[in-house]
Amino acid sequence: QVQLVESGGGLVQAGGSLRLSCAASGRTFSTYTMGWFRQSPGKEREFVAISSWNTGTRYYADSVKGRFTIARDNAKKTVYLQMNSLKPEDTAVYYCAAGGCLGSGCSVPDFDYWGQGTQVTVSS
Repeated sequence: QVQLVESGGGLVQAGGSLRLSCAASGRTFSTYTMGWFRQSPGKEREFVAISSWNTGTRYYADSVKGRFTIARDNAKKTVYLQMNSLKPEDTAVYYCAAGGCLGSGCSVPDFDYWGQGTQVTVSS
């Protein structure tokens, strides 16, 4: 079992930055692929970024590539999402997830554990 709690969301102007954190509990955290997803009103939850257990392999959605960076600290059981050059279309609830899928084709059903989400709002 893995429990996930996100933090770091908020309101930021376009072009600004935010760093999201996801604190995990559970003894097997380091064995899971960790991912970030987001969901805007009226839209399906979508993949944002995924990291392998040692951050050696990472995948990003095309819409965030070059602007967002996923990282994890297994000793602290925490995964991060650094978001730079934010755009209004990045506005969404961001969710942290743990699972066994690793690849750009991973989607919501591939992840077993989810956080409650944190709101990110980017104003124009």
